[in-house]
Amino acid sequence: MIRKLTGRVTHKTELDIVLDVNGVGYLVTVPNATNFSLEEETSLWTYLAVRENALDMYGFSTLDELDIFNALISLPKIGPKSAAQILAQADILLLKQAVAENDPSYLAKMSGIGKKSAENIVRGLQGKLDHLDFVSKEGTSTTKAFQSETIDALVALGYSHKDAREAVGSLPPNIQETSTALKEALRNLSS
Repeated sequence: MIRKLTGRVTHKTELDIVLDVNGVGYLVTVPNATNFSLEEETSLWTYLAVRENALDMYGFSTLDELDIFNALISLPKIGPKSAAQILAQADILLLKQAVAENDPSYLAKMSGIGKKSAENIVRGLQGKLDHLDFVSKEGTSTTKAFQSETIDALVALGYSHKDAREAVGSLPPNIQETSTALKEALRNLSS
C-alpha cells in the first residue's frame, strides 16, 4: 500500500489535487484541496481505497488526520468519501471534543450530516480517539458557550464550519461574549 507521497502540486480542483512524484501524477482526494498552491512541494499521508472498479487515493497533511480518517471509515455506513467530507468540514479537535463530550450537535450542524448520523459517529468513535493527543493552540480543546454561538453565527453567514472554528480559536483570550467575538472573527475572516 502507498502510505506517503511527496511531490509537486500540478493541478487542483475543489476536491482533488494531482501530485507529481518524479514524473508520475497521482490523483489524490484531499480535504480542502483549495488550500494547496500550484507548484507547491508537499507531502501527504495516504489511504488507498480499493474497490471493484476503482482505486481511489485519499491524502492528509498529518498522520493524526489519517488516523481519524481510518477511525471514521471503520464505522458502519461511513465510506472514504463520507469520511473525507467530514474531515473537510470539521477539524480533528472538533471531532475529539464532540466524542469527549458525547455531544453530536457539533457534527449535526455540518452539511450532509444529519442528527442520527452525527449520533452514530460520536457513539462509534467512543474510545477510538483516546490514543490521539490533540491540543489546540491555546492548549485546550474545550469550547465555551459564547464560542459555540459565534461559530454557529459565522456558519449561518455562509462561512465553513472549519473556517469559523479557526477564526474563533484565534480570538484574544479577553473576549468572552458572543457579540464581541463575532465582530472580531468577522474582521479576521475579511482580512
